[in-house]
Amino acid sequence: MSEATQIGLSPHGDLADRLLKLAALAAELGSGQLSDEASELAARLAEGRFFVACVGQFKRGKSTLIGALIGEPLLPTGFVPVTAVPTVIRFGPAKSARVRSSNGAWLEISLHELEQYVSEEYNPENVKQVLGAEVFVPSPLLAAGMCLVDTPGLGSVFSGNTAATQAFIPHVDVALVVTGSDPPLAGEELALVENVGKHVGHLIVVLNKADKASDAERAAAVAFTRRLLQKRLHRPPEFVFEVSAAERLENRGPERDWPLLVQTLQRLVHRSGGNLVHAAGTRGIQRLSQQLSAIVREERDALLRPVEVSERRIAAMNQTLLEASRSMRELGYLFMAEQHRLSDFFLDRRKSFLAAALPGATQEFESLLRSAPHTLGSAHRRYVMQQAQSMVRRHVVPWLQIEQREGDVQFRSVARRFAQMGNDFLAQLEKNGIPALGSLSHLLAPEPGLLVPSEFRFREFIDIAQPSSPLRRLADIFLGLLGLRRYIDRDARWFLDWLFEVNSSRVQNDVLTRMEESRNRLESEIRKLLHEVSRVTTQALSRARSAQAEGATAVDAALVRLDRLESKIASTRMPSQSSPRT
Repeated sequence: MSEATQIGLSPHGDLADRLLKLAALAAELGSGQLSDEASELAARLAEGRFFVACVGQFKRGKSTLIGALIGEPLLPTGFVPVTAVPTVIRFGPAKSARVRSSNGAWLEISLHELEQYVSEEYNPENVKQVLGAEVFVPSPLLAAGMCLVDTPGLGSVFSGNTAATQAFIPHVDVALVVTGSDPPLAGEELALVENVGKHVGHLIVVLNKADKASDAERAAAVAFTRRLLQKRLHRPPEFVFEVSAAERLENRGPERDWPLLVQTLQRLVHRSGGNLVHAAGTRGIQRLSQQLSAIVREERDALLRPVEVSERRIAAMNQTLLEASRSMRELGYLFMAEQHRLSDFFLDRRKSFLAAALPGATQEFESLLRSAPHTLGSAHRRYVMQQAQSMVRRHVVPWLQIEQREGDVQFRSVARRFAQMGNDFLAQLEKNGIPALGSLSHLLAPEPGLLVPSEFRFREFIDIAQPSSPLRRLADIFLGLLGLRRYIDRDARWFLDWLFEVNSSRVQNDVLTRMEESRNRLESEIRKLLHEVSRVTTQALSRARSAQAEGATAVDAALVRLDRLESKIASTRMPSQSSPRT
């Protein structure tokens, strides 16, 4: 059966047909990106699919929650951030997976290969340029069209304004905000929830890991979350559920609000699923038609005004872009000075951490050495060195999360100026009669957080902890036989201090590096936004110049073409949709 026939039989066939028309119009206007987006949304409507996106901070348990909902842990999980690209879990008669490459082609893969493409460990910062991944499962919950979406976590790997999230937000139909009680809602989570809340009608909050908090802590977290969301979204959250996804996945512990969560999702499918799909199509048509209309208006204006006027206009635009570039350089110099201050700031925090953690860890380690089992010297070395590694990890990794949150706070205070500058220049372009990027792309968020993932990996120094030297092993055996394990213990004490020193330094460097790279990423995003304005405007002038060079007949023909395109774009809009502002 052809795609057109399938769309015709779909209850959302009219919307899908409008989107396919927009895809063709976008291709005619030379916007391949908008054409692809319209085609993909049409296919989603034809299949009656709607997206329930799990969003939240790193280590909230989003992948585990999805696993519990579908009945098995198919997605990669771990202590370090694992999700690098959005992964859609949808219904299929058999379990399978596929990934989409940068050229738009789908590659069928086995489930055990999935983490090679969607995890931070095997695809750091999405270096493989995977546009997305889909996992098909025969889950009854998904049979009626609901698709669960696993998104990269906030904070250490995914701040609320990274490109992956910003690009996906318009496609979200229901937001499943996965949070906890410590803290209930972090700053970057709240920024994302506020952004998503503008696009979706259904916002479900899940306080996960309920088994890790006391009754009082959970009650306080629920009250805090409701109050904060009411203030920021100007409406209370529909649902707040307390669950433990890990317990449900393993079928143990109390159910808490789990049955209510599942019932709510099922109710969304049966009562609102069709409305959600329809709303997604309507939003997409409105967004895409506005973007295409902006391109048409710019091309028509370029045809109607004298070339000299367009050239002066573009010269003014280029001057604005030059000022933007100059301002970014100046802000860059200020940021460099700020970076020195922050380097000292985080060095002092590191010294405070060591002063607080090291004495207690040393005392605990001494007690461990005294109670260590009596084994041969080489076995004793392995034991005490492993204990040192474990002890330092227990102190450093939680502190890493604290430092990353502090790094995000510090970066926001600096990045706010970059984002404000970028939006000011976009507003200046609009004031000068050049189409604002608001109708062509997303404006910069006012307070972007860290935009690059953490690359921190705890260094265990295996070569020191378990030296492969035969002489070292032989010496350890003799030390054990002679009752001289104190020399091995001396090495272990040194190793404990060394692990604290090196790994705390790596935490500090990781945060500072992320701040620097995030600033570079933000600058790149600003340049990309401004470049898009330049591209549309310059392309319109180039086409107008060619038509005007051929004479009035060519200009008239170009205007007729644009009128035709504009009329077709307008015909795709829903009756309730108003025409975009001119």
